[in-house]
Order: sequence, then structure tokens, then C-alpha cells
Amino acid sequence: MTGTILNATAILIGGVVGLTVTRHLSLVNQTALKMLMGAFTVYAGLAMTWQGLNGSFVLVLKQLTIVLLALMLGNVTGKLLRIQRGLNHLGQYAKKKMSEQPGNFRRFNDGFIVCSLLFCVAPIAVLGAFFDGLTGNFQVLIVKAAMDGLATMAFVTMFGWSAILAVIPVVAYQGTISLAAKNLLPFLEKHALLDSVNSTGGLLVFCIALVILELKKIELADYLPSLVFAPVIAWVWR
Repeated sequence: MTGTILNATAILIGGVVGLTVTRHLSLVNQTALKMLMGAFTVYAGLAMTWQGLNGSFVLVLKQLTIVLLALMLGNVTGKLLRIQRGLNHLGQYAKKKMSEQPGNFRRFNDGFIVCSLLFCVAPIAVLGAFFDGLTGNFQVLIVKAAMDGLATMAFVTMFGWSAILAVIPVVAYQGTISLAAKNLLPFLEKHALLDSVNSTGGLLVFCIALVILELKKIELADYLPSLVFAPVIAWVWR
């Protein structure tokens, strides 16, 4: 839960700063921060993958094969379930809310709704909270905390302090995922399946960096089922 607490703190700080400080980050500083977050995400993702690949050369090749199979099957499953498409619809709904003409009560509600959707539906929320609970690795949520904090600074100028209330669903959503992952850990460790999850998740985190740095558009949400396929394939292929 450490990462979720940091994420919530960043939203609160970003909201307070946005309401009290009139001067925000310049475009140059925003670009530099984006580059820094992208580089940190690359490191976090590759470190997780490397941690999951161990043993002899033959064993490493087997683990890489499991990861690739999990990613392929996960992507197919995600597309069949239309996970990314569903999240895109929620994002479009949030964008529509942002473009509507202000009216005091309506705008107050919109701030909470828009920020809750944008902070919760991103795949980085699922990945970060999952590994925060599973292994205690909250590096991914550090990146999300920075992104959410900066976004809140902008949103409070648009919607007022109601944007800060998005911290409530963020804590509830990510906290639930972390607790569920923590309960899953003993089973994965007992059956030596944790490495497959770490390796697969690490590559997904690496893909987040490609999105942050705007190097490649990846429908990352469609790959989330890979985290389920990885331990299943590792279990079958013993």
C-alpha cells in the first residue's frame, strides 16, 4: 500500500499547490520531467524483468518463451474482451465532461468524476498497485504519483477543489488491487510462479515508458490479461 499512499499524497499536494500557486511549470520543465519519468520507468521495468529471469541459459530461454506466450495470449484475450476500447470510452467521457460549459454545481461534480476516471482507469494504476501489493515494489506508482500530482494542479484550476476528492476512489481502487495481490503472493511463491509474473509485468512497465516518452502508441490495457497467463503457462510447462 506504500505506493498508493504516495500516490494519494501527490494528488493532495498537487491540488493544494494548484489552488494556491498561480505560476505553474514551464513547458521546458514539463518536458524535462516527462523525460525523467520515462527514464525511471524504463529502469523499473527492465529491473523487474531481469529479476524474474534467473538460472541457467536454457532456463532463461524457457522463461522468456513463457513471457512471450503470455503477452501474445494476453493481448488476444484483451482485444476479445475489448478492455482498451472500454477504457477509451471512459476517457472520452471524461474529455467530454472537461469540454462542457461550466455551471457551479455541475462543474463541482465534474471535477470529481473526471479526475476519478483519469486516475483510476489508466493501466499504470493496475500494474502499479498490483506489484505494490505483490512484491512491495512501488516504483511504478511513484511515476503515477508524479503524473497525477501534476494533473491535479491543472484540474483544480478548471474544476476547483472537487478534483482533489478523486483521492478517495484512487485509494479505494488501488488499495483493493494491492490487497488482492498480497493475498496471491503465498500461492505464487509456494509454486515458484512469481518469476513469470515479474518478468511479464516488467515488460509491460517498460511499455509504459514508451507511452510516456511518446515513442510508440501501445494499447497497454489489452495486455493486462498477460499477468494471468504468465503463471498459468509456467504452471503447465514444468
